[in-house]
Amino acid sequence: MADQKSIELIEKLISFDTTSRESNLELIAFVQDYLSGLNIESTLVHNEEGTKANLYATLGDQDKPGVMLSGHTDVVPVDGQDWDTDPFKITQKGSRLYGRGTSDMKSFIAIALAKLPEFQARGLETPLHLALSYDEEIGCIGVRRMIDMINTLPVKPAMAIIGEPTSMQVIVGHKGKRSYRGTVRGLEAHSSLAPTGVNAVEYAAEAISHLKSMARRIAGNGPFDELYDVTHTTVHTGTIHGGTALNIVPKDCVFEFEFRFIGDDDPDAIEAEIRGFVAQSLEPGMHEISRETGIDIECVNDMPSLDLGADEEIVTFVKALAGRNDHAKVAFGTEAGLFQKRAGIPAVVCGPGDINQAHKPNEFIEISQIEECETFIGRLMDRVCAT
Repeated sequence: MADQKSIELIEKLISFDTTSRESNLELIAFVQDYLSGLNIESTLVHNEEGTKANLYATLGDQDKPGVMLSGHTDVVPVDGQDWDTDPFKITQKGSRLYGRGTSDMKSFIAIALAKLPEFQARGLETPLHLALSYDEEIGCIGVRRMIDMINTLPVKPAMAIIGEPTSMQVIVGHKGKRSYRGTVRGLEAHSSLAPTGVNAVEYAAEAISHLKSMARRIAGNGPFDELYDVTHTTVHTGTIHGGTALNIVPKDCVFEFEFRFIGDDDPDAIEAEIRGFVAQSLEPGMHEISRETGIDIECVNDMPSLDLGADEEIVTFVKALAGRNDHAKVAFGTEAGLFQKRAGIPAVVCGPGDINQAHKPNEFIEISQIEECETFIGRLMDRVCAT
């Protein structure tokens, strides 16, 4: 049976509307007050505007490396979704708790908070760190500032457990993601004189066609990683906007595309290929008509992949906590890759809830998943506490 304290804290955290477009400061203030009541000091790392904050806290000896439990506080919007219940109020139906963030991923944070008094009572021999971030859902933005702060500490955590919903399966890898915006600068003309202009939409289409050919080649030739559902790197174009009227050669066009890459692939080489195609195959023809034309490709977001060996210490450690021998990789990105690549902190992903519930209307978590996570945290206590 799940602890009542865990349920109460899940209910409290869900009650804060921390949709990424909103501030998370009320939730962070609640957590900071909760920690203060346990005599645990915490540090806030704000965004540039001061409207959002990460929270970082350590229980135990700060001069020793420890285990970090990490999660994001923001959730995705509920706009346009058909909810049967109030998404920011916990509703229990049978064995499920419904609410935005129950699965992704406030339940993990709540369970960790609920168990802190027990960690304290048992006496920590190995420190426990708590790291809560903002704006994960819009590109893992907030955690980067917290990582910069962690990199200034005399002693950093030895490992990190990211509590994204994995049904408590141990995740040793996820794909990285780079997203881009392509801006085509053409030259307007009357469509009856089309050859005198530079058609921004058509040049965007040629770039997109090349991206599609890259996607087909990678799908056919690899490299491949059989632990992923989609075993190879993917190339995807998501939006295109351009032109004003059919009888005007369009001057402007913008398109957005992304790479989601496995650990064995080189994102720099993939990026260099599309940039090279634009520079060598498209822009020379544009410049023959006007030197003012061209195509700019801007990297909007860069999230590194996570790729751990099954025999690494953190993997065997977390498998023992989860009480299982298997492991997997997932296509969705997390903050784990950033902790590993930017801070040198080995990280695995393991948390309660099902990713198939994330971002959907009527998001829920099974109470059995809460219980499983509580058992996981209990085994962590056995490893890091004196008694």
